[in-house]
Amino acid sequence: MGRVAGKKALITGGAQGLGEATARMLAREGAKVTVTDINGAGAEQVAASINEAHGAGTAFAFQHDVTDGARWQEVLQAAHDAMGGLNVLVNNAGIGSLGSVEDENFDMFRRVQAVDVDSIFLGCKYAIPLMRAHGLGSIINISSIAGIIASGNYIAYNTAKAAVRHMSKSIALHCAKTGGQIRCNSVHPVFINTPILDRTKEMFGEEEALAKLGRQIPLGKVGEPDDIAYAVLYLASDESKLVTGIELKVDGGISAM
Repeated sequence: MGRVAGKKALITGGAQGLGEATARMLAREGAKVTVTDINGAGAEQVAASINEAHGAGTAFAFQHDVTDGARWQEVLQAAHDAMGGLNVLVNNAGIGSLGSVEDENFDMFRRVQAVDVDSIFLGCKYAIPLMRAHGLGSIINISSIAGIIASGNYIAYNTAKAAVRHMSKSIALHCAKTGGQIRCNSVHPVFINTPILDRTKEMFGEEEALAKLGRQIPLGKVGEPDDIAYAVLYLASDESKLVTGIELKVDGGISAM
C-alpha cells in the first residue's frame, strides 16, 4: 500500500473503463485523484465513490471536453488548486472507429485524431508548467497495441494510437532536456474488457466475443481494466523514476508474434 502516497493525479476519461480503474487504484495506493470526463455526471459518481471509500478530499471531478484547449487550462488549474498540486497526468480519454482507408468518413477520421491525439498535445502542453513545481512528475499516455500492430480496418485508430506512441517520446525528451523531473511514457493495452468492446459483444454475444478476441492473444484471454491500472501505477510511482520515453506493452504477448 502507499506506492503513490502524496501524489496528485489527473485522469481523463475517468467515468468508466480504464480511467475509472486507474483512478480507483491510484487512490487506493495513496494518491489524490481528479477524475475528468465528457460525461461530467459519471466522473462525479466515480469521485464520490472514491471519497466514500478513502475519505473526503481524496477525489475530485470535472466535466471535460479534452479537445478544448481553453477547457484544459481551466480543468488543470482547478485540479491543481483542489489537490494542492499536480504531479501525475494520465491521458486516457479516447475513442475508436471501424473503417478502412476507403470506407472511413474523413470527418470521423479527424474526430478520432482530435480526441486521441490532439487532447494529449493540449494536456501535456498546459500540464507541464504546473507539474514542474511539484518535484518528480509522470505523464502516462494510454495508447494501444493498435499503435504498434496495424489492421486494415482501423485506419483512424491505428493512426491516432501510433501518433500517441511517438508523441510521448518527443515529450519525454523535451522534459528531460528542460529539467529532468518529469517523465513521459505510453502504455499499449491489448483487448481489455471495457465498454470499448460493447460493439463486438453486440455482434457476437459477450461470451463468444471475448473468446474470439482471446484466441488472438498468446496468453489466450482478454485483459481486465486493473491489468492496465497496475501498469499506470508503476509509471506514476517513483519506482519508475529512471523510466521515460518507453512504450509499455500490456498485450498478452501479441506483439511478440
